[in-house]
Amino acid sequence: MDTLRFVQQAPRRVNGPRLNGWLAQFDAIGRTAGGINRVAYSEADLAGRTFTLGLFRDSGLTPRIDTLGNIIARVPGTQAGLAPILIGSHIDSVTDGGNYDGPVGSFAAIEVARSLREQGVTLRHPLDVVVWQNEEGGTVGSKGYIGELTEADLAKTARSGKTVREGIGIIGGNVARIGESVRKRGDVACYIELHIEQGGNLERGRRDIGVVQGIVGLRWFEVTITGFANHAGATPMDQRQDAMLAAAKFTVAVHDAVRAEPGRQVATVGRLTVSPNTTNVIPGQVVLTVDLRDLDQTKIDRLEARFKQLANEIGAATKTTFAFSVLTDSKPALSDERVMEWVEASAASLKASYNRMPSGAGHDAQEIAHIAPMGMIFIPSVGGISHSPKEFSRPEDIARGADVLLNAVLAADAGLR
Repeated sequence: MDTLRFVQQAPRRVNGPRLNGWLAQFDAIGRTAGGINRVAYSEADLAGRTFTLGLFRDSGLTPRIDTLGNIIARVPGTQAGLAPILIGSHIDSVTDGGNYDGPVGSFAAIEVARSLREQGVTLRHPLDVVVWQNEEGGTVGSKGYIGELTEADLAKTARSGKTVREGIGIIGGNVARIGESVRKRGDVACYIELHIEQGGNLERGRRDIGVVQGIVGLRWFEVTITGFANHAGATPMDQRQDAMLAAAKFTVAVHDAVRAEPGRQVATVGRLTVSPNTTNVIPGQVVLTVDLRDLDQTKIDRLEARFKQLANEIGAATKTTFAFSVLTDSKPALSDERVMEWVEASAASLKASYNRMPSGAGHDAQEIAHIAPMGMIFIPSVGGISHSPKEFSRPEDIARGADVLLNAVLAADAGLR
């Protein structure tokens, strides 16, 4: 059965009220006065995992915890020797976050598997449902799944105060055996992840579904601007080496450079540390960060070069010096064209409006893209709000997104060769 025949069939649907009921129950786990706090390896994270394991079992699935601490359940397929279709997301949260970032995709994946069983549908491919551990702390579970978890990653401390190494043991993994959970290219037929948009583009464009073109590359710089600290009252304006003035000019220049060319590239000066940070002293040093993101790696490289050129010009004008260091550098992860077409066919069959769009945030999908064809489905976030207690997606949008995921899985099962 090819994609065209799939589109001509009546689409299948999940049990939307059941899915939204699970999310409503989950909202109580880790709920504090400040928002949802299910940070990785915390007591609330453990409670959330226990709840989620119960959903797997109630849905007729048999979950296991791999040596990385990811929760995985397999629904067998009818044709021997085929790699699994992988679906899922995560359930950990940021500090004072919301209830939708992650759980929507995780619970929808469980619901898809349950709906297929209840409707008597068996795929050719095995279907693996996964809940990745510690996505918010650096896509730890999915990074380990592709063999990219380093000793430095294991030594990092999560928001719970536990190291990743400790946390893997706490949630049922085994650091000494994490190699057993690593998958390579060919081990996964494709990966599809449903997620809230975490932005306002779908809402503003009045679209039901976002077909994710890819997850943007991200480059973080730390920029140290060095001037000379001197008396604020006794130093004439034309004799100053004001690092704060240079930082202000550079911040505006970064903004203008990014706005000067078409595209969806973004850059943010997000943190400034001023020294000596005193009212009556001209700042002698400013350390700031730049967060640069785009789907096009060449554009990221080009903008980095432009920022450095601007820094040289501003430094000369303000008698200061600029030094750049790279803190983080992740390449863009592009969605597979076939997977995007399956998602679009699914949305069309459900009469859902859609458009292609990049993801400005990181996801587990960006890791799995290294070993398998990847695609993501976005649903609207009300007000474009995420990582906040005010994060909200409407029940009808959640159900529609799960329906698109279900039918995309069916299209993938038919279309994969």
